[in-house]
Amino acid sequence: MKKSAAVLLGGVLVLSTAACGSGSTTEPGGKVTININGQPPQTQAFDRKVFDEDVAEFEKQNQNIDLVPHEGFMDPKTFSAKLAGGQLEDVFYVYFTDPAALIARKQAADLTDYVKDVPHYGDLKQELKDVFTVDGKVYGLPTANYTMGLLYSRTNFTKAGLNPDQPPKTWDEVRTAAKKLKDAGVTGFAEYSKSNQGGWHFTTWMKSVGGDIARKDGDTYKADFNNDKGKEVLRRLKEMRWDDNSMGEKQLLEIGDVQNMMGAGQLGMYLAAPDNVAAIVNQFKGKYDDYGLAAIPDQKGTLLGGEGYMINPKATPDKIKAGLKWIQWKYLNPDRLEGNLQKYKDRGQPVGLPIPPIADIWTGEPRKQQEDLKSKYATMPVKNFQAYVDGSEKTKGSLEPPQAQQVYAILDTVVQAVLTNKDADHAALLKDAETKVNAVLAQVK
Repeated sequence: MKKSAAVLLGGVLVLSTAACGSGSTTEPGGKVTININGQPPQTQAFDRKVFDEDVAEFEKQNQNIDLVPHEGFMDPKTFSAKLAGGQLEDVFYVYFTDPAALIARKQAADLTDYVKDVPHYGDLKQELKDVFTVDGKVYGLPTANYTMGLLYSRTNFTKAGLNPDQPPKTWDEVRTAAKKLKDAGVTGFAEYSKSNQGGWHFTTWMKSVGGDIARKDGDTYKADFNNDKGKEVLRRLKEMRWDDNSMGEKQLLEIGDVQNMMGAGQLGMYLAAPDNVAAIVNQFKGKYDDYGLAAIPDQKGTLLGGEGYMINPKATPDKIKAGLKWIQWKYLNPDRLEGNLQKYKDRGQPVGLPIPPIADIWTGEPRKQQEDLKSKYATMPVKNFQAYVDGSEKTKGSLEPPQAQQVYAILDTVVQAVLTNKDADHAALLKDAETKVNAVLAQVK
């Protein structure tokens, strides 16, 4: 999702030859050297420049810590080998789907005795901290998150006689709006159904109506979608696709297709996270004024994703303290928020969406401070996205299922069948997918 690489700021040029997670704790001068990843590649020029500047500033403020940045993110295929070979960074980036397995395999440091000294740790959303917590022990820090919502075209809403300041709040209202959008000459609602993205969005639908994809059954997981909730999701898809024809004839779509439709003014609504708005503007020549973002319909639940950092289990106490100090200063620091927003605005970057540098991770006073500053420095109409922000406070987010990509590949076929075959047997589709998903979940240890 983000960042990482080798840098040359603050005299940190030792990178390519240094072993990442091994070596002495301190240098002769009493400095602690830590290898970190999360540095954006050269192709992401703005993000890379900000990261490098932050490295230099942090080292200037913390003269006893040397940072050695690395490009790269979590790669499950190489992670264990890097750890065993002493090449894993001291501070490493993870997606929210990673921590549970790493903790179970004892591949991350126990930070429980250290986080009490991390400023503002208590102000982070509890559900995000829970991603990194097992049996009361803490193994990492969340730094950004997203939940799925409803992205819509304000322009097409107006064209269809809908109020763009009152987006749909329920799936019934989505269906009604989609029909009006179709009558106005655009595709009312679009849905992904291939490249594992249909299964991903089916999962989002399930959570929105109060269901889920998998449940813990003792020490194992079982499929949990062959039920009334799963049938409700398929029924709603069928109604919009076949009864109303508000999803259009072209199916087997994936994210790029749908973003292109929205950017071209051909679409009314689809399920998305906030970063989709920026992607449509940047890649498909849209305008921020033209889009709105609302909470997930029905708000009984939503899919939660995000990122954070963990620390090498071989790290010494000094490296753990230094690593946590960097993570907090860089990613979890309300005191730096105004300066960051000013920097983004001055350099022509968009400000106003609930994405970094305005990550939706806070509660209490830091959250209020962030919302006030977001409005102050906004380069877009923040009110267009306020329904999403308000809804995220009221809607419980939960993580993707175990073995998510394998599960999504199976569920793709269910969504594809419903969207391409008017007479698809929903019960048979769910039962067959249940059998296949249970086989995949049986591999989870």
